[in-house]
Amino acid sequence: MKLLILMMLLLPPAAAQVTYEDILEGPTGEWLTYAGDYASQRHSPLDRITTGNVSSLVPKWVYYFRGSRRLETTPIVHDGIMYVTNTNEVHALDARTGRKLWGYFAENVKRSRANRGVAILGDRIYLVTSDCHLVALHRVTGALLWDAEFADTDEGYHSSVAPLALKNQIMVGVGGGGSGQRGFVAALDAGTGEELWRTWTVPEKGEPGYETWGGFPAKWGGAPTWTTGSFDPGLNLLYWPTGNPWPDFYGGRREGDNLYSDSVLALDADTGEMKWYFQFTPHDVWDWDANETPVLVDMNFKGEMRKVMLQANRNGFFYVLDRVTGEYLLGEPFVEKLSWADGLDKNGRPIVRPGTTPTPAGVKVCPAVRGASNWMSPTYVKETGLLYVVTLEQCDIYYSSAKEPVPDSGFRGTGGAQIPAEPGHLYLRAIDPETAAIRWEQPLPGPARAWPGTVSTAGGLIFSGDDDGNLVALDAKTGEDLWHFNMGHMIYASPMTWAIDGNQYVTIANETDIVTFGLFQPE
Repeated sequence: MKLLILMMLLLPPAAAQVTYEDILEGPTGEWLTYAGDYASQRHSPLDRITTGNVSSLVPKWVYYFRGSRRLETTPIVHDGIMYVTNTNEVHALDARTGRKLWGYFAENVKRSRANRGVAILGDRIYLVTSDCHLVALHRVTGALLWDAEFADTDEGYHSSVAPLALKNQIMVGVGGGGSGQRGFVAALDAGTGEELWRTWTVPEKGEPGYETWGGFPAKWGGAPTWTTGSFDPGLNLLYWPTGNPWPDFYGGRREGDNLYSDSVLALDADTGEMKWYFQFTPHDVWDWDANETPVLVDMNFKGEMRKVMLQANRNGFFYVLDRVTGEYLLGEPFVEKLSWADGLDKNGRPIVRPGTTPTPAGVKVCPAVRGASNWMSPTYVKETGLLYVVTLEQCDIYYSSAKEPVPDSGFRGTGGAQIPAEPGHLYLRAIDPETAAIRWEQPLPGPARAWPGTVSTAGGLIFSGDDDGNLVALDAKTGEDLWHFNMGHMIYASPMTWAIDGNQYVTIANETDIVTFGLFQPE
């Protein structure tokens, strides 16, 4: 403890602070937010590791998270310190060596869920616990500064989200929609934890969209907000994706489109006012959350420079939206196994194929319940103009039940079952956003159980994981497999990259460890 206090006293004042402007700058040698930048492009300008030398990448250090079983964290790196999470805990590590500097564990937590990372702003680290508390810690000492509850776990809520830090706000979301909890996005004061605004994702009676639920109670509607959104500072718009309605697989009690489930919401960051929404899967009965990352890109689209939002959705369609207005611009399948819809109409609404609604006897539908994609992070490279997405090709047998829904009981209207003779296959695909064409794909071997994400670098590389527990490096232009390293466990997290002392590193979590790689440097 004396060492930590001495470290804090010796740090220059500026070094202890991470400003909103620092996060606006995006990745440099540091990694200051969950997706690397507010646009969620997850692209780093670092180029020390390249297509020509990546074969010399070796492990530099490994940090074992005692008691962990499925790490999903993306580390934050600032001022030589790396912040990593497990369920309800944060560890600060010396980024050069992996040595633990301090650890914080939230005690007496009522639920245990995965955690995907922290936010950093000023001299504070922000952790969301699985029972929906936002905890503020001093970034150098780990001292608890305050603890603010934003949802009641006794009502079935939980959270795994990596919070998002804006100017003076910390954005949070909730899970629990699979058990009948009403989703919301909330902004909490970065200094005190006081709630500044809250936007519900299921409308009450008398609010726009209520008529799309057939009288189903809003408090049971679901549409959870369990993944981190994106932010356009120029437009001051927050883009937050929402999950499926409840019950997941039976829609007989909730006739209609069920707004604003399976959607992306464009919210005024200062007030939470909804400026527009786009629903990907109206009246979802397949559990296809839209909680995939919305990637913000300025690009020439059909001969016109536009501010767009890209999303490879769990329902199997890749979408391009105008992020200023929400206008639908493009939607095409990015998987071969897609049987539930015969395409999208001119407004982006799916043309649902008859006979694909779940039944008590079961019906085969593609994609699988896990989706064509899921919450793991994609990456966008401006130089190639491509979006890189880990993709699952798989179908399931979907079942439904008309049993009376009981919130927080585990009842989801039944579910989906894998087909033993048709195992799934993971691919890393490079998608051209202007046409939705797949420019290349690389099979990721293994039993299709993992969910690795991606990161890209100016060295021409895409880093991701495969299903055999390998961190892999691919050529961003061609998809060529250039390097891999077996980490010994499955990967359910996204890699990130950072630099210190002139050296570039890549860090990723597997089930139990944080592993950092760098170029081999002979003595």
